[in-house]
Amino acid sequence: MRGSNFSYLVRQGIGSVWHNRMMSFASFCILMVSLLLIGLALLTSYNIGVIIGNIEDTNEILVFIKPDVPDSELSHISDRLRSNYSYVESVVFVSKAEAWEMMKEYYGGDGVEYLFESIGGEDMPSTFVVSLNDITMINTAVSHFRAIEEVESVRASHDFAEFLISIRNTLTIIAIAVLIALIVVCLVIIYNTARTSVFARRMQISIMKHVGATNAFIRFPFFIEGMFIGVIAGAASWFLTMQAYESVVEIFTQDIMILEILGLSNLVAFEDIMWYVLGVNCLLGAMLGALGTVLSMGKHLRV
Repeated sequence: MRGSNFSYLVRQGIGSVWHNRMMSFASFCILMVSLLLIGLALLTSYNIGVIIGNIEDTNEILVFIKPDVPDSELSHISDRLRSNYSYVESVVFVSKAEAWEMMKEYYGGDGVEYLFESIGGEDMPSTFVVSLNDITMINTAVSHFRAIEEVESVRASHDFAEFLISIRNTLTIIAIAVLIALIVVCLVIIYNTARTSVFARRMQISIMKHVGATNAFIRFPFFIEGMFIGVIAGAASWFLTMQAYESVVEIFTQDIMILEILGLSNLVAFEDIMWYVLGVNCLLGAMLGALGTVLSMGKHLRV
């Protein structure tokens, strides 16, 4: 295609947006709402993953060391826990004195402090608090830690971990199903809207065919038109997504305690991903708009 023809067809496609403004506006609204729903679904799915991850981070394994293990060996045990297992996120050592103080603080209220006065903290075990980067490895981690000779016992919340894994898997399946359903519904609506727009200009297409225009020559302006509308709809849906997302986040951020309890303290800030969201919205809008318009022209080109 020559450069002059290309620029002519691009101008025709963009000009058609105004010449057929009513149908263009309908396509714009459909695309904007569709992209808004898809964007909000993706952001919700992503943040659900963040929330589950925050809760998973609180699920720790306690590794108790045998009383007869000398303090000089504790550093070696810590290195083994930290470096020999890829699923270990962090290892925190709790000394006997620290464990004793924590116990007194936890159980020493309600006027029973005197019970601790006659008890020493020498019998408290040295403990390592281990966090995992993959909660599905909790059973494997417990087995490995118990195999260490200096370890007396290992304590982990297996039931809670399995519950979190089940929730995460279920939510992942639901999110994928909802996203696929949204995309299919959006494609059907966009296709039907584009077909209505093309039907309104069927005479124009028929005349172009009779004067010898090729299918590609006829399709290209419609392709540009659909892509142009899709880009504008993507930018508009990005703005609405930003407003809706920030409004919802602001509701939760009014109370920091709610954030901590629900594991929402690390929700992704929209300004951190705003340009990625804009790019994806415009690209997806252009693809959907162009594809829906071109596909809907099929029978009108068979003249």
